[in-house]
Amino acid sequence: MGAIKQIVRIPKNHKIGIKIPHYVPENEMVEVILIIKKMPDSFKQKIEELKEAVRDDLFLDDLVDVSEDFMTVDSEGWA
Repeated sequence: MGAIKQIVRIPKNHKIGIKIPHYVPENEMVEVILIIKKMPDSFKQKIEELKEAVRDDLFLDDLVDVSEDFMTVDSEGWA
């Protein structure tokens, strides 16, 4: 297994090309991972809201209620 790192800027058309070395055989399966260093503010805001949910009493009460609702179903059919 090998890894090749390329850092590019996103162009206006939001399309990028990938340079593949010549030694990689044709039809070889590869995995492409896009890592975005800076997330938009709206994404950051959503993450912060999720972090706050663990301190929200109403959310925690709902979570307990749902867990209790599924407790019986989860135990059915198990030997």
